[in-house]
Amino acid sequence: MAEPTAGEIVEDVPHPVDTDYEIGQNNINPFGLDIHNPVFLISGLSVVAFVLVTLMFQEGAAEFFGWLRPALTSQFDWFFLLAGNIFVLFCIVLMVTPLGKIRLGGAEATPDYSYLGWFAMLFAAGMGIGLMFFGVSEPMSHFASALGGTAAEGGARTDWAPLGAAAGDEIAARNLGMAATIYHWALHPWAIYAVVALSLAFFTYNRGLPLTLRSAFYPVLGERVWGWPGHIIDITAVFATLFGLATSLGFGTEQALAGLNYLFGWGTGGAAKVILIAAITALALISVLRGLDGGVKLLSEINIGLAALLLLFIILVGPTATIFETVIAGGAAYVKEFIPLSNPFGREDANFSQGWTAFYWAWWISWSPFVGMFIARVSRGRSIREFVFCVIIIPTAISVLWMGAFGGTAISQVLADASAPVKDAALELKLFEMLKPLPLAGITSFIGIVLVLVFFVTSSDSGSLVIDTITAGGKTDAPVSQRVFWCTFEGIVAATLLLVGGSQALNALQAMAVSTGFPFAIVLLVMCVSLFIGLMQSLREDKK
Repeated sequence: MAEPTAGEIVEDVPHPVDTDYEIGQNNINPFGLDIHNPVFLISGLSVVAFVLVTLMFQEGAAEFFGWLRPALTSQFDWFFLLAGNIFVLFCIVLMVTPLGKIRLGGAEATPDYSYLGWFAMLFAAGMGIGLMFFGVSEPMSHFASALGGTAAEGGARTDWAPLGAAAGDEIAARNLGMAATIYHWALHPWAIYAVVALSLAFFTYNRGLPLTLRSAFYPVLGERVWGWPGHIIDITAVFATLFGLATSLGFGTEQALAGLNYLFGWGTGGAAKVILIAAITALALISVLRGLDGGVKLLSEINIGLAALLLLFIILVGPTATIFETVIAGGAAYVKEFIPLSNPFGREDANFSQGWTAFYWAWWISWSPFVGMFIARVSRGRSIREFVFCVIIIPTAISVLWMGAFGGTAISQVLADASAPVKDAALELKLFEMLKPLPLAGITSFIGIVLVLVFFVTSSDSGSLVIDTITAGGKTDAPVSQRVFWCTFEGIVAATLLLVGGSQALNALQAMAVSTGFPFAIVLLVMCVSLFIGLMQSLREDKK
């Protein structure tokens, strides 16, 4: 079934707005562009100004970024954790209640993509670069913290497991480390994505509203969504998406460049970072010109194939029994420690709740307009129950297996040899140090770099598609030149943050993700209320 255009009303499905509304009524069209005024102008000019001011005042910007992230996470870690819990509970409600029977696009709608193509696109867009960067480094970080036993020694937790319970117990430390890692990559982030994706898909395909964030607030705001309240929502979504993407692209650049230097002796300075980002952005632009099916879908399927091969290789040639033991025991520890891990109040484990969880939740939230809209575009025809289950449970299972294989292998190397290079390697190098003792290390390391780069391309391409859709007022067929603009500036913002951040480049990236994730978390909480109202209305109509 063909995808409806923005503003098209799905037949036989009631909707709450005037059918004469045309999304293009507020558009201006200079130089053949299709710009939704004022979202594009404010967003575009603000991004350009951010880049110029940051580059002009680099020292002050670096100090500001260094202050911003800890200032937000130390004061509002409870808010991020509480919001994440609400998103998970909301998704569970949608799955287990009659609301799950509602089909995106109407009762007769059929899926546009097969399960394989669908899974490939949503997974590649959702967490590709993050899994590559943190697949080894995070389990090892939490393992070392749990083994230390106290927060004073850098411990990752004090209140979600008995203090000192893992001190000197390497297996217990491994399991606690995996529980903490799974917590950050399983239900909570995918629930955040599911809320946004489902809201966009429902109000677009079942209510005939434009594919843009403001549409999800019609039950709450009514006709005001077409005015300044809606403009503010969309502009906030653009900023969140852009800086969330810049964070991921920055992580990918750091890791890819470290890998290329590791294998071929390339430099890792500022010039090398800019050259690499420029080259990958150029590839992303080619993908943009090829369109959704010829670009993102094809690259996503290639990347998922390569990722599956690398995962299978590690499982087969690595410590296979230990990997599965890590996955099972770590998963069990995650279930056991779920409530203490997700408790937002009275926490003492500042390093874990502020340094890890609050940042992650802000990062996922800032990514959610991008991932949510992309998933919405490829999810027509799925029932809500099927949608929520597939978007949350299946990626969670894959993430657990991935972290267990990569992190479990690295931890086993450290347990076998306390001086193993992977132990003290920089975060961006841990993947390659983990692969080094395994057979065909040069080949697998190169595949790892390719995976990071292709995830970079798909993220940049998908992100420009999403931002372009938002700034064009929900149109999915806006001129390609606009997507080229956003694709280019995603790379420029990432390069700017890396250059200005210097040795603390990752902190600068994380600061911007947190600063945009915080206000957008409030937007998403209101979105849950609006979606529930819309779904209940639809359910009542179906019973008539």
